[in-house]
Amino acid sequence: MGPAYSDLVYFIEVSNTLNISRAAERLGITQPSLSLAIKRTEDSIGTKLLIRSKSGVKLTKAGERFVTHSRSLLLEWAKIKHNTLLSEQELTGSYNIGCHTSVALYTLPHTLPQIYKKHSNIDINFSHNLSRLVTEKVISFKLDFGIVVNPTKHPDLIISKICKDKVQFWAHKNWDKNKKQTLIYDPELTQSQSILKKLSKKSINIKQHIKTSNLELIRSLTEKNMGIGILPGRVVADSSKKLLKPLDIYPFFNDEICLIYRMDCMKTSAEKDFLTTIKTELKKYFDNKA
Repeated sequence: MGPAYSDLVYFIEVSNTLNISRAAERLGITQPSLSLAIKRTEDSIGTKLLIRSKSGVKLTKAGERFVTHSRSLLLEWAKIKHNTLLSEQELTGSYNIGCHTSVALYTLPHTLPQIYKKHSNIDINFSHNLSRLVTEKVISFKLDFGIVVNPTKHPDLIISKICKDKVQFWAHKNWDKNKKQTLIYDPELTQSQSILKKLSKKSINIKQHIKTSNLELIRSLTEKNMGIGILPGRVVADSSKKLLKPLDIYPFFNDEICLIYRMDCMKTSAEKDFLTTIKTELKKYFDNKA
């Protein structure tokens, strides 16, 4: 085991004064305590660092080298401490955020510029996937946090609700309900699966299916009046065309959009402020779109 931090400080002071009693006085400790600290240091290094005499002490060659390295070590430690305390107050580094591509498209272009105004010294890496997979990655430390829909509860997970949404059938304003229908949807979404199960007792004359994981493509095809699409209301609202109408007579699924992160992560005041900024900007955007 190497010498303690305080022992290094003590030895450097002895090297400055070359006098045990004077060094002890300046350090505010007793002379026996200082002598014991020097002995601990010499025992730790394995060689004599000081030559004692009646007039004081003198550094050995090993002592001269040791004090030079000790000063460098304490300087480096001061830098480490400063940078660590700085990270508590100023956010730096790289953060990994997970969210569904569609959630990213209708939220981040409107909120990220404001987030970066306050936290400009960070890199953000986005990972896009289904919300349930993003949630799993946050739980397993693969992502720092996620913007997800209907996250599964977990004892280590903090879930902060941002807003509500509604997944349902949408059609072109000129939709002919008497025609055989093409159904356009993402079969991997839990919302789609739930709606289609409820639909079995309803009467939609479906002749064919178009399946895709891209919600923006579903919206675009529905806007072309190619069929009826299963879409979140916020994906529809993000379009400037305003060509779609909700089919309220059919089943729907209520969504909650949430910010999630592990309770044992994001602990510094800077990281907490970062999360607060994200939540504030997301809620501000969604409130304006409501």
